[in-house]
Amino acid sequence: MVKDKDFRVIIPKQQYQVLNFNTDGLPGIAVVNKSLSEFKPKEVFVWHCSVMVQCEKLIENGMPSREEVEILDKFGDFLDDKIKGADKKKPNGLFLARITGNKTRELIWRIFNPVITNDFLTDLIEREDHIRNFDYRIDEDEDWKLTEWHLKKRK
Repeated sequence: MVKDKDFRVIIPKQQYQVLNFNTDGLPGIAVVNKSLSEFKPKEVFVWHCSVMVQCEKLIENGMPSREEVEILDKFGDFLDDKIKGADKKKPNGLFLARITGNKTRELIWRIFNPVITNDFLTDLIEREDHIRNFDYRIDEDEDWKLTEWHLKKRK
């Protein structure tokens, strides 16, 4: 991570691409913020935060029911708001993707300050103040290697 350097950061307007895929014979759907493919300076958001939420109300092939999707969307919106922080012009996180399939929903952000995000998510888990069980990880990823599948150019 580059320190002692000033960057001019313009937060891009989120633009979504929907991807349908199969893994181990099960369907999945990803909603990816494709505006991050051209985002610079990438070295400002070097942390990759993945939140894995366990779905409860399922239909066939491990996909969530409509009722479950509403619950997951509301929880995802809550997390997105808190992870980005109060100052939306200078967010702590940039939303990257939402991936649903195989009984889970993964929510992914690129993070500026991982301590803020880690403290928030840890507190949420410890207080058991969440509508669905989830786990998370925050990894340093200076070269944005963990975003390659999500931001790959597609037709």
